[in-house]
Amino acid sequence: MTNSLRLGVNIDHVATIRNARGGGLPDPVRAAHLAAKAGADGVTAHLREDRRHISDKDIKRLCDEVNLPLNLEMAATHEMLEIALRHKPHAACIVPEKREERTTEGGLDVIGGRAQLAPFIAALNGAGIRVSLFIEPDPAHLDIAKALAAPVVELHTGAYCDAQGAHRARELDRIRAAAAHAHAIGLECHAGHGLTYDTVDPVAAIATIAELNIGHFLVGEAIFVGLEASIRKMRVLMDKARVGGVQ
Repeated sequence: MTNSLRLGVNIDHVATIRNARGGGLPDPVRAAHLAAKAGADGVTAHLREDRRHISDKDIKRLCDEVNLPLNLEMAATHEMLEIALRHKPHAACIVPEKREERTTEGGLDVIGGRAQLAPFIAALNGAGIRVSLFIEPDPAHLDIAKALAAPVVELHTGAYCDAQGAHRARELDRIRAAAAHAHAIGLECHAGHGLTYDTVDPVAAIATIAELNIGHFLVGEAIFVGLEASIRKMRVLMDKARVGGVQ
């Protein structure tokens, strides 16, 4: 358990806006610098097969020009493994990816995909890249992540964020239980997907979660208040919730 809680800012959708018109603006690398200034602890970028937002050039620049640790979200494909091994980001989060999806839909199928995932995790671990698996808050999935020697898991918070009332409370209980189980078996636990100002507090208060990764909401809010301001407010909410949760 930890009193501190890291914030990773996902800058994918800065690149989405850039790509809608073409050219180089807005620049996701500039967004990474602003995230650092606003109190982020890291930057997350998902290099998709179809390159719908982040590009190969973006990944190179993020590694070369930004002091914050880079968390590269990637599918378990040989193309993405080659790119990760070439650039050696601080961390690589393996996520499910379907070409037709608008955003990541749920966690990895680590039960059915265990054999496929194993060599990718081994190769990333061997290169000194910190491996994370994006999974559902399910103890059985956490046990497989541990068996695969992935040191980190990121719990999918999308179902919690989408739910209302008693259903949301049940989803939050699942996250709490999964984070506790991750801690008990020696996994570092992160969480993310869909978190907003309205949903972050209960998750940030969970002492066995070490990091939250948040992006789409922050980039959307930046349209109205600016990126630094949107990140700073999230940072304040997270820190207040963590202090209250630990106490």
